[in-house]
Amino acid sequence: MKELVWHRQILPAVDRFADRSLITDAHTGVTTTYAQHGERIVRLANALTTELGLQPGDRCAVLACNSAAYEELYHACWLAGVVINPLNLRFAARELTHVLSDSTTTVVFTDPIFAGVIDTVREAAGVKTVVMIGDGAAAPHDVMYDALIAAGKDSVPTEPEESDPAILMYTGGTTGLPKGVVLDHRALCLTTYHILIASRIDEDDDYLVQVPMFHAASLGAIVGMPLTGGQLTTIPFFDPGAVLNVVETRGCSNTIMVPTMIAMMFAHPDYAPERFTRMRRLTYGASPMPRPVLERLRREQPQLEISQGYGMTESAALVSILTAEDHLREDKLASAGRPVAGTTVEIQDPEGQRVPAGTVGEVCIRGGQFMTEYWRRPEQTEEAFAGGWYHSGDAGYLDDEGYLFLVDRTKDMIVTGGENVYSTEVEQALASHPAVAQVAVIGIPDDVWVEAVHAVVVLHPDHTVTETELIEHARGQIAAYKTPKSVAFREEPLPLSGAMKVLKRELRAPFWEGR
Repeated sequence: MKELVWHRQILPAVDRFADRSLITDAHTGVTTTYAQHGERIVRLANALTTELGLQPGDRCAVLACNSAAYEELYHACWLAGVVINPLNLRFAARELTHVLSDSTTTVVFTDPIFAGVIDTVREAAGVKTVVMIGDGAAAPHDVMYDALIAAGKDSVPTEPEESDPAILMYTGGTTGLPKGVVLDHRALCLTTYHILIASRIDEDDDYLVQVPMFHAASLGAIVGMPLTGGQLTTIPFFDPGAVLNVVETRGCSNTIMVPTMIAMMFAHPDYAPERFTRMRRLTYGASPMPRPVLERLRREQPQLEISQGYGMTESAALVSILTAEDHLREDKLASAGRPVAGTTVEIQDPEGQRVPAGTVGEVCIRGGQFMTEYWRRPEQTEEAFAGGWYHSGDAGYLDDEGYLFLVDRTKDMIVTGGENVYSTEVEQALASHPAVAQVAVIGIPDDVWVEAVHAVVVLHPDHTVTETELIEHARGQIAAYKTPKSVAFREEPLPLSGAMKVLKRELRAPFWEGR
């Protein structure tokens, strides 16, 4: 008997919480109830087939800011058996063309902000139909979103199978052209269970959607919250001032942020601790949390229940969680928590053998929420699942209580003079200096050491520090061979991906070009 399909998740919630508010789009001010949402996604699901000609298994893409419509598109595609392809907002034209043509996507939903970008690539990418979300009649498009919903019939589509694909989510392209991750309905629904079991989301929560909805980290809002009877508030994109305003005025009580977003909020001129105090629960993830940022968050927002999630696109977002209770244990604050239910983490050496607790190796994972494949890349899929484990590319270790400690991406590890240096350890040491706002550590060519540890630093406004002072500051916390050999100061912020991770390949490129 089937259970792990989206029909079995969203439709009972629509019936149970029919009169409650589900989504408020802060940009338009429109609030949609559960019943209204249910009717709209059923009509949209029907229209995907009858009006746009999409069939179960076909792909349709979305390049748009966060909105209630984005939430509807996820849910409608899953009801229709159509595979949603959420596009990274920071993809360059070349990357968009690659993703759309590689996925053979013919229908794209967009909004006025990104309509011009889609128009420039649609011919080369093979896009046949562009659907405009919102008030974008003057922008290039073929069909208006609301007209499409109006044309759909109020008829629930046939349920897909648990093994049918639900999402084709392309990775951010931090190491080259993006590759597609295929997640089926089973993975989607297991992730829903993991989120609801491991994270505290209550029916009285107003969940702020500020992480880009193309990203796997947004799945808590997309699949978790709608099943609780709670409500969502969407803002088009992350802006610290807008976040403070909406939390203060609407009383948003739950959200997810990456550490960079938290640091940017602190740095915003309109930030004051009392403007964020209606927020009760905050989950962070996607990159290591600098200890000074975490300490400030705990000090200035003592009401917060803070948790951390670790995962990747390939795992439909979640692998492990460091709970609010875990955050009360100082010895676990540097960890990524313990695996969610049904998920196993093992640390392996390069030969695929399990290593003892406390020994650094590659983080390898098993769980039902993992992708079925990299789209049209069988060799990379086989490599990723070698030995029956997903090989994450992250370096880390497990302690004797099963807590996972991440030390670096294996590709970001620096080998200098035969010694391994994990960039995150150096970054944490430098970030503890009060003048440092942002820091990234990379390896650069060195004729003697092969690679030398190099830091790229952005300072807080009105702060000064010299290269020598920063190096000495780090030397007091980490071994001498790990300390940076050089420091470069930048006026502009570090380059970030659409998921707000630092693009280290861009920082490395000038040093390694031609080598």
